[in-house]
Amino acid sequence: MAYDLATTPLREVNAALHAPGLSGEFVIAHPDGAHNVAVGLNAPIHVRVDGHVGYYAAGMNQLAHVTIDGNAGTGVAENMMSGTVWVKGNASQSAGATAHGGLLVIEGKAAARCGISMKGVDIVVGGDVGHMSAFMAQAGRLVVRGDAGEALGDSVYEARIYVRGDVASLGADCIAKEMRSDHHAELESLLAAAGFDDDTADYTRYGSARSLYHFHVDNATAY
Repeated sequence: MAYDLATTPLREVNAALHAPGLSGEFVIAHPDGAHNVAVGLNAPIHVRVDGHVGYYAAGMNQLAHVTIDGNAGTGVAENMMSGTVWVKGNASQSAGATAHGGLLVIEGKAAARCGISMKGVDIVVGGDVGHMSAFMAQAGRLVVRGDAGEALGDSVYEARIYVRGDVASLGADCIAKEMRSDHHAELESLLAAAGFDDDTADYTRYGSARSLYHFHVDNATAY
C-alpha cells in the first residue's frame, strides 16, 4: 500500500496506519519535511518513508518497523516503546528522547541531546553525536561510531554508552568504565543489529560514577 503526501493529507495517512488489525508493508512518498509522519503506530507493520521528515517522525512507535530514507528533524522516535526506527540519513536534536524500548538506528550523524532521558531504548549512530547526548539517560544503550560532543552522559543513571571516537567532554557524574567480556558481546550484538561489524576493542564504555544518585552537600557544585 502506498500513500502520497503530495495528494493525501497527512492526517488521513496516519489514521489509515492506525487501523485495527493492520499488517503488511506501506510506503509514504513525498514527505517533504512534514512533521509527525508515521506517529503512534501500534502494529507489526513495515513503513518506508521516501524522503526527509520534520519533527517527531515515528514518535511513540510500538511494534512497527519504520525506515526513513532521508534525514529526520527534531525528536525522531521520541518515546518509542518497541519496534525499529531506521534513519538512512542524519537526525536533528533529541533523537530517541525518552524512548523506552526498541531499536533506533541513525546511519549518519545525530545532533545535540541524542538519547536524552532514554529509558530502555537501544540507539546506534553511524557518525557523530552532538553535545549533551544521553543527558539523564536512565536505561538502555547508546552506541556512537563517531565522536561525541560536550557533556556526554551528563547525570546519566544506568544507561550504557559506547563511543568509538573522541569525546569532547564528559558531563556530571559520567566516567569511562572497564570493557568486560559481557560488554564486548553486548556491543557486538548491537552493532550487528545495525549492520556494522566494528572491532569492539576500538570502543570505550561510559557510565555513571553513581556519586550524584543522592544529594550530598559535598557534591553540590557538581549538580
